[in-house]
Amino acid sequence: MRATQWMAMAVGAWLAVSGGATAENVANFDDLPLGPDDYWNGSADPAAGGFATGAAFFNNIYVIDPFSGWAFWGGWSYSNMTDTTTPGYQNQFSAITGGAHSGANYAVAYPDTWYGVTPTVTWPQAAVLGAAYFTNTTYAYLDMLNGSPYSKKFGGSTGSDTDWFLLTILGKDGQGNPTGAVEFYLADFRFEDPAEDYIVDQWTRVDLSPLGEVWSVEFALSSSDLDLWDRMNTPAYFAMDSFVMPEPATLGLLAAGVAGLWMRRRRR
Repeated sequence: MRATQWMAMAVGAWLAVSGGATAENVANFDDLPLGPDDYWNGSADPAAGGFATGAAFFNNIYVIDPFSGWAFWGGWSYSNMTDTTTPGYQNQFSAITGGAHSGANYAVAYPDTWYGVTPTVTWPQAAVLGAAYFTNTTYAYLDMLNGSPYSKKFGGSTGSDTDWFLLTILGKDGQGNPTGAVEFYLADFRFEDPAEDYIVDQWTRVDLSPLGEVWSVEFALSSSDLDLWDRMNTPAYFAMDSFVMPEPATLGLLAAGVAGLWMRRRRR
């Protein structure tokens, strides 16, 4: 094979790998309009089925129950709310950090088991993710910290209960097949030393590269706090911000590897 053909194939392979790592695949939610201390949960446009930021689409459902007249949402919302002290359901759109990881806006997810809605992010083509930032909502954080009429205080009265709250992130390819999974504990009280127990209250970077090349990513929550029917008592919410693509240094190493392969081929 000619050197020029080999180089063309190598560059094509590099572009295929890095093609998902473009700026349009970064989601930081600041291109979405919001007033001060406000949120979007689908009520303004229930037919939209979600919202887009960059090239990523975040699913959403907003329905009004015909019997009770109550409104329900599931999937994704976005917010810039800052309330870190008010407990309970009425404060479901605030991050415990009191603001976004970067900029003004961030996303809040709620898996709605009643309507079968899993928070999902999709792309129009394959994407390679570097990382994203996660934290608890104020609602979930204060419930785990103090307990509520509907959920327990993590660690129990003695602090020795081995409670946990887990976010599982599942990548999928264009055919819906799993590409990889990443787990992140939003709270963990399973340590031998209780001083190591924690409930996440800061934006925390989570490496998503083990997901590989994905067309969609699904997010699921699980908890040690269950009712008699194995339904989760912990409020099923988390906040996310700043999908980060592979850093330039990472792509540089990839490019160097491709160049090395080409040079090695030329020397043969």
